[in-house]
Amino acid sequence: MINAINSLEVTLLGDCVRFKVTYFSVIRLTLCRERRILLELQVTNSPFHAEQIELLNRLLPGLTDNQRIWLSGYLTALNSSSAIASAIVNSSIAAHPVAAAAPLSKEVTVLYGSQTGNCHKLATKLSKKLEEQGFQVSLSSMGDFKVNGLKKVQNLLLLVSTHGEGDAPDNAIAFYEFLHGKRAPQLNELRYSVLALGDTSYEFFCQTGKDFDKRLEELGAKRIVPRVDCDVDFDEQAAEWMNQAIGSLGESPSGQAVAGGTTQSIGNVAADAESEYSRTNPFHAEILENLNLNGRGSDRETRHVELSLEGSNLEYEPGDSLGVYPENHPKLVDELIEEMGWNENEPVTVGKSGGKSPLREALLRHYEITVLTKPLLGQIAKLTGLDRLNDLLKAGLEQELKDYLRDRDLLDLVRDYALKGVPAEAFVSVLRKIPARLYSIASSLKANPDEVHLTVRKVDYEAHGRKRYGVCSVHLAERAAIGDSLPVFVQQNANFKLPQDPNAPIIMIGPGTGVAPFRAFLGERQETGAEGKSWLFYGDQHFSTDFLYQVEWQRWLKEGVLTRMDVAFSRDTDKKVYVQQRMREKSKELYRWLQEGAYVYVCGDEKKMAHDVHAALIMIIEHEGGKTPEEAAEYLSGMQQQKRYQRDVY
Repeated sequence: MINAINSLEVTLLGDCVRFKVTYFSVIRLTLCRERRILLELQVTNSPFHAEQIELLNRLLPGLTDNQRIWLSGYLTALNSSSAIASAIVNSSIAAHPVAAAAPLSKEVTVLYGSQTGNCHKLATKLSKKLEEQGFQVSLSSMGDFKVNGLKKVQNLLLLVSTHGEGDAPDNAIAFYEFLHGKRAPQLNELRYSVLALGDTSYEFFCQTGKDFDKRLEELGAKRIVPRVDCDVDFDEQAAEWMNQAIGSLGESPSGQAVAGGTTQSIGNVAADAESEYSRTNPFHAEILENLNLNGRGSDRETRHVELSLEGSNLEYEPGDSLGVYPENHPKLVDELIEEMGWNENEPVTVGKSGGKSPLREALLRHYEITVLTKPLLGQIAKLTGLDRLNDLLKAGLEQELKDYLRDRDLLDLVRDYALKGVPAEAFVSVLRKIPARLYSIASSLKANPDEVHLTVRKVDYEAHGRKRYGVCSVHLAERAAIGDSLPVFVQQNANFKLPQDPNAPIIMIGPGTGVAPFRAFLGERQETGAEGKSWLFYGDQHFSTDFLYQVEWQRWLKEGVLTRMDVAFSRDTDKKVYVQQRMREKSKELYRWLQEGAYVYVCGDEKKMAHDVHAALIMIIEHEGGKTPEEAAEYLSGMQQQKRYQRDVY
């Protein structure tokens, strides 16, 4: 039996690689264009003839002992030459030796920062696709991620939204502060990419994603694909970023494919939705009820809307939101068409699929016409070539631009810059899709099977000499009748959830329509028999006309589902009183609840109310806990890390 090969000579001849195995055989390997390897055995001292070599696999059961011994030596040679051929294929098909790419880690960390749940959902889908391609994935919110492990991460995909005026989402704050602080490590071995979600109607569009991208680069990390900044209609951009990121994770820095990597497309993000109905395929829910909750004489109008989910298989939990696709106000649409001199029946392109729709229908249901943004003005300036419009967009005029964009819509722009005459097809091509409006769900599915309830305040006001309308709120208040249907989808929000422990105390702070999710919380707790204490702080203008769901709160107080309730009606006293003042008045007891492990929930206006409530909580912790301002802030931050301080603010 031959146990070893005496010598092996390799000759490179164009596309062919000839291996001469001294003593018993010559093996010829051909590297084809398809990068397959063909092996031919030219027998020099074998007991087999050529036909047997050809039929070797078929003849194995009948081989003699001598033949088996010979075959053992043959296989040794085959294994050695195959290994060499593999190395050549992996490095290059050129006729000179090139070092193979160094193996890269198949471990990927996916981090998300999400306020309403979009980035969480995208991150979950991305993780699933990565796992299907053979990657080992660690998925985590930024709030749950152990920052001490960042130094060990080699591949990082980061998805984050921008909240409010350029702020990080609540569950990304701690990670953001760590990365921008002195304790952040050098990350020279890290490969990363960022997907940023935002809204171009805000001044600091995708600012959090931009900040993360810049900071990671400053710390030495290498960007595998460029950051992508997404507007409210993010599906296609997010899908493309995922495709590129997954493909790049399967390549070395030099661009060579790495064993086990992939460049396979993952398709449209929305294609693998868990339910038949989603943000890109909304369910048309029938309106069962549409009531005004405010009493006669109130200067406010708040709608309680009940929708049927029967047949949709849509599910939700308290704390989730419902997305509603509204219609633009017909009056505004008609005025815009008239001002531009368009034919309302002219077919125009709708969506990226290239479908056609009558112009009026497209402006009613598909295109955003009530919000002006800097990118939109840039597109229209490019379309029209107007110097005056280009002047407004020049550097140094940021404040003038900001002032112009505030409370103006497309009709204002058309009139102010005399845009009449621009063809309808060209004009609508630069408009963005009308975004869904998200509303905190005001019902428990356990208490109201196959239904979902909303609490929506009508928005209308005067600005720049014209009446302005809240697109969705006015649609619901004035034109959505019982029996009509609305395109809707459920938006899960893992960042605003009841405690897993039904005995944990909860403190709910929700002025005005911010009380909506707490109606869902208490309805759920009643159905599940949760015994934890509950405390509601509620505020509005007048007790007699603006006490939303008053009868239900009183019933829950009587039944013990709601332990206590403190209210603040700002217009019923000479000095205005708000919920944060009621909190300070009850500071001793409120702090005792915190010490008992209470969960604190805040829902409502982010710009004013949420900041004031946050400041009140810090003051209470500082005063009642005998802490410094820094210690009080750290205490509240710790509650946030433990998911005991959650906010649903807008």
